[in-house]
Amino acid sequence: MSTAAPVSQNRAVPLAPVERDTIPRIFLHAVDGFDLPAAMRHREGGTWRDLSHREVEARVARLAAALAAAGLERGDRVAILSENRPEWAIADYAVLGLGGVTVPVYATLPANQVAYILENSGARVIFVSTPEQARKVLEVRDGLPSLERVVAFDDPGAAAGVERFRDLLDAGRDAIERGEAGSFREAAQRVGPDDVATLIYTSGTTGDPKGVMLTHANLASDVAAVLQAGFAAVVRPGDTALSFLPLSHVLERMVDYLYWDQGVSIAYSASMERVIHDLEEVRPKIAVSVPRLFEKIHARVMAGTGLRKRLVLWAKGVGERVADERLAGREPSGTLALRYRLADRLVFSRLRERTGGRLELFVSGGAPLSADVARFFHAARLPIYEGYGLTETSPVISVNRPGHVRLGTVGQAVPGVEVRIGADGEILTRGPHVMKGYWNDPGATAGAIDPEGWFHTGDVGELDADGYLRITDRLKDLIVTAGGKNVAPQPIENAAALSPYVAQAVMVGDRRAYPVLLLVPDYDHLDPWARQQGIDPADRGALARDPRVKRFLEGEALGRLGAFAHYELPKKVAVIPDEMSIEAGTLTPTLKVKRRVVESRYRDVIEALYAGGRETRVD
Repeated sequence: MSTAAPVSQNRAVPLAPVERDTIPRIFLHAVDGFDLPAAMRHREGGTWRDLSHREVEARVARLAAALAAAGLERGDRVAILSENRPEWAIADYAVLGLGGVTVPVYATLPANQVAYILENSGARVIFVSTPEQARKVLEVRDGLPSLERVVAFDDPGAAAGVERFRDLLDAGRDAIERGEAGSFREAAQRVGPDDVATLIYTSGTTGDPKGVMLTHANLASDVAAVLQAGFAAVVRPGDTALSFLPLSHVLERMVDYLYWDQGVSIAYSASMERVIHDLEEVRPKIAVSVPRLFEKIHARVMAGTGLRKRLVLWAKGVGERVADERLAGREPSGTLALRYRLADRLVFSRLRERTGGRLELFVSGGAPLSADVARFFHAARLPIYEGYGLTETSPVISVNRPGHVRLGTVGQAVPGVEVRIGADGEILTRGPHVMKGYWNDPGATAGAIDPEGWFHTGDVGELDADGYLRITDRLKDLIVTAGGKNVAPQPIENAAALSPYVAQAVMVGDRRAYPVLLLVPDYDHLDPWARQQGIDPADRGALARDPRVKRFLEGEALGRLGAFAHYELPKKVAVIPDEMSIEAGTLTPTLKVKRRVVESRYRDVIEALYAGGRETRVD
């Protein structure tokens, strides 16, 4: 591991003492300090239901009593396989309050990957959301000797060996009433900052996932650092947040702790498919997402035709000039201000209505966000604050924040966090946010954290003179052409995917003469275009092979790459019919492309591009 002198390094802003240094202390602080009637909200039978702080605490205490009676001990691992819902958080707080370790499992994972996490972590208990999720566990249970109990939030019906969540709550209540259970609050106060709070399994873009050990201090310090970075002034008691990024994702998990700490009402969206509807119904002030949501909204707005298209493009141009003025600390005036008022009334106000009308704070993380998309949302007075971090860093390393935004960057380091750029361009970070290590893998831990405490992120970036961090690519994703040129694929992929007709773009070309680009169509927008051209869009494979579609998408994608050097540009394009997805194995649960899998799956298509022959059939 290189420990060469850094190319550049920020000066860490000191982190003020962290008063609530464990998750149980954050939990109890909010219960005592806010006592909201709608601490958590969830959809049930088509209606939004509320849970007060006191009711949440009662359920947490009952569940903890039942788990303790069942023999759960400090350090034991408990898995949660569920979509976002109050029970997810209740189970988490109960386990952590007993000194246990929560192991989140993405609800989208297939049974074999669920089995790997349960076996590797040695989980004794798993909470599942639905009978469907329970079946995944039952399918692999015989190979999991450590797993003792499967508990379902929803009624599991006649599924053998699956307990009901409500029965556990009833058992815990009875134990408390009989005086057989110890005090949850006393147990929670015994949890220490250096105790491991969670094992979060990394996405595994290049191999089996590793269990990241995050302590209470890791997570609590990150909550405190983000608040001290300026968000305490805009995240206030009584605000409403929509929680839809999976709680298995460390960003949503940490942010939900922050919401709880600040007395924010948390509304849980059951799925990404419902997010747009839930934004309109819940009308939140705050939401956190990965860039894909923002890209889809942007593409929908930009996909109009005729007069509507010209109006949107005009409003976009005016709005982005205004956004640049405001980001520079100046308020627009004169003709520009008048034009913006008209653009806002005709275009941007409608977009704000579609997102509930009260949103003031969008945060983006998990993947690079296009500066063009971010500028558009700032123009619409729906500011997106892009940040950066990893599971191993709890996760936030840096973030743009109100009054301090530089588009195209991921902001400045949060208090207490050091960042430096190594001699090879790799981003290194050090501070209280860095994980304890990888579960049962000291070799991997030593390979990630050097003797001076610097965590090696694997990302390539640069710091400007003001400490704003710019991510340029993944160290292992860099394409080195046969001519020795280094090409960062992510900026090119992001630019190509700005077309409303392109859902995803993946560039390949390592050790080749030149890069090529694989494009996945956005069928919501491509299908109407195809019909206008007399092309039947029903057969996805035939649509992808149609030369007219290829020419059109090639122009849409490559036409957005004028800012890149000639040697960086993909020279050929192939259209593939199937969207990259977790289920297909081409995306990680955090929606990162598994490049090796993509290159293997579409090897014939790629080879045909380099051979100069006709494209291989890919339906």
